[in-house]
Amino acid sequence: MISRRHALLLAAALALPSLPAIAGPVQDFERELRAAYADYRAALFRTNANDKAASEAAIDRMGGKWQALTAKWSATPPPQYADDKGFKGTLAKVADILGEARKEAVSGKLAEAHETLEKIRDELGALRRRNGVVVFSDRMNAYHEQMEKILLGKYDGFDARGVAALRDDTAVLAFLLQEIVVNPPADRDGNYETALAAVRKSVEDLRQAVVTGDVTNIKAAIKTLKQPYARLFLNYG
Repeated sequence: MISRRHALLLAAALALPSLPAIAGPVQDFERELRAAYADYRAALFRTNANDKAASEAAIDRMGGKWQALTAKWSATPPPQYADDKGFKGTLAKVADILGEARKEAVSGKLAEAHETLEKIRDELGALRRRNGVVVFSDRMNAYHEQMEKILLGKYDGFDARGVAALRDDTAVLAFLLQEIVVNPPADRDGNYETALAAVRKSVEDLRQAVVTGDVTNIKAAIKTLKQPYARLFLNYG
């Protein structure tokens, strides 16, 4: 069981995520993880854009940061993961995935590298779920999963039943967006609100299209979901 001292430290740090001045291993680890995750997001973006050189560079940047993070924390996890027997294994698994993705990127298999890199998001998300930790990236990932469901949905050809199902899915997407809105990232900058506003507009446009029931407008609105999210994710997610 986590010690009372560690529990108090964890509670204080996680309750005040927007105050980067808080010192200690909880925030130190999360700060270093977010630094590596920024390069991870860039690697996802560049592999998806079929940019070989930039993909390799982003993967290498994350690899260097991940190696340093692993060396520092593998033997002595931060308090929020002190009781997780799989913590060290997760760090190693992420390193393995990065290595696999790099080989694919070097070989020019960028689509494969992108799919491989996606596994890192799953590994880190599972680590946090096991330990009751929720960060901005988790909320972004939840939104992304629902957005992908809508982007790939057939919705019975958008007949009455299909549009009703889409209305329900859009309501869930709007809820997940609200979770992002009320829980902003600690490292946001002056461009964050603009990026967030674009995502909010894309969801509102879809909601309005669903209300009208016009299939052409609905399809057009669905297509506008991805790019605003991608920009928000690349810079903050």
